Order: sequence, then structure tokens, then C-alpha cells
Amino acid sequence: MTKKRIQFLINPISGGKSKKGFERLARKYLNDDLFEASFKITERAQHASELTKIAIQEQVDLVVAVGGDGTINEIAKELLNTPTPLAIVPEGSGNGLARYLGISSDVSQAIAKINKGHIITIDSGLVNGKAFFNVAGMGFDALISDRFAENMTRGPVGYLKIVLKEISRYKPQEYTICIDGNEIQREAFMISIANSPQYGNNAYIAPGASVDDGLLDVCIIKQFPLIQFPVMIYHLFSRTAHQSDYVEIIKGKQITIERPQRGPVHLDGEPFTLDKKLSIEVLPSSLNVVC
Repeated sequence: MTKKRIQFLINPISGGKSKKGFERLARKYLNDDLFEASFKITERAQHASELTKIAIQEQVDLVVAVGGDGTINEIAKELLNTPTPLAIVPEGSGNGLARYLGISSDVSQAIAKINKGHIITIDSGLVNGKAFFNVAGMGFDALISDRFAENMTRGPVGYLKIVLKEISRYKPQEYTICIDGNEIQREAFMISIANSPQYGNNAYIAPGASVDDGLLDVCIIKQFPLIQFPVMIYHLFSRTAHQSDYVEIIKGKQITIERPQRGPVHLDGEPFTLDKKLSIEVLPSSLNVVC
């Protein structure tokens, strides 16, 4: 039997965790009767995308993202609408998509899923032509993603510190939102576009979202009194965000959002500066994933 060629792409700084022993661990648990593995470490932003393109050209059978949602994004956007599946070993700060797919951050368990080789096909999203797979957003969470990218302290603690610093001075914006032809006006603290239900760390912004329903969940978070912040956090972690008076969730396929000016948007937690008009769409059944 011909072995499948498997390419591991390792983000050495994701989640603030050392990956020095990763290759040894992976080789220990990977079924070498089935796979011939190679390992590459990313050296800069978008390097994982470059390495994935090379892997596709070399007709590798499987590409493994070893990192968080940002690493997954870099790799998965190159695998969109190709037969090459993505596998995930979660090593990020939040691991939103992996958590939703039931992929453990324990290396042995994540590799066990690769050995079993069960593949599903999931939806993806596009914002002005840029792909996302977990959650995209604008407003406050995009600002936080921008600040977090500049911060030296990774992980949930570093993220929370930035949130607490910025939340009291952030001002909501006016948005014109069109979802499948229905236009609404909203003043919003932030807007999240969810393909899967959670940001990461089991914080659920769209409890009813699914990666295989052919829809995106537009989550509009209205301005709330600062005294309500602990309640909002409770809703996120108890999967009841949809029950909050400050959250409105509308499902759709084709979405446009206009805001006062161009500014930050995050795609799977990675910040970008995009135009004031955002065209968003779902790409049904566009990515093969081992889970």
C-alpha cells in the first residue's frame, strides 16, 4: 500500500506555546504504516500560505495546521475548493474552529483523528474576497484583534487585558446591513460574522451557527452599559448570547455591510484594514477537513 504524504506546517509562536518537541511527539503517535510525514516551521506572516501552495504543487495528500485559527486560515484559504484536506493540531490561543469540530489540543488525540482519516466538508466565508473559516468581525472585536496582534502577551490573559483597557473608550458605529436583500440600519458596538458558533476558548457568539448549513450568522452586538459587561461575558460562556437584549442574530448567504469609513476587520482573529463597504458571502461545502 502506498503511503499518503502528509505535510505538517508548524507556527512556532501560536498560543505562546513552545513547539520544540512537536515533531518528536507527532512521529510517536502518527501511524507510519499509513503516512510519510514531513515538517516545516513557518517563519513569518503568510509563510504558511506559501508553503501550502508548494504542498499542493507537490501533490501532498494532506496538510496539517499546527497552530491557532490564524494559522488555519493561512493554510485553508489555499486549500479552498481543492481535493486536498486540512487537518488540525490545535496550538493557538482560542482554537475556535478546532473546538467546534471536536479536535483536542492534546497532540496524541489530534494525531489519532489524522490516523482514522475521517473527512467532512465544511463551508467557508469571504469578506471582500478574503476567506475566513471560523468568525470574522468588525467594530470592537476587530480593534481588539488589531491590538492583540501587536501585543507580546499571547493567550486569554493578554486578550482580556486589552479588552479591559479599550472597552470603556470605544464608541459604537452606524452600519447599513443588507442580508439576502433585506436592508436594516443598526448602531452597533461590533458585528461578528460566524461560520462556527464560537470565537474560541468556548466563548459562543452564535450558538446556532453551523459550518455545514450553507449560511453565515450575522451577530449584531448593540452598545451596552459597561455595568452589563459581566452579564455579556456570562452569555458568551453559557451559550446564551442569542438571549441577550443586546444581541441580534440573522442568518444569511449574501451580506453587505457599509460603515462610516474603512478600518479594521478581523478574519479568524487576524486583523486587516478593509474598505468601508464589505461584501460577504458563504461558500458552501468548500473545504475538506479531517475531524
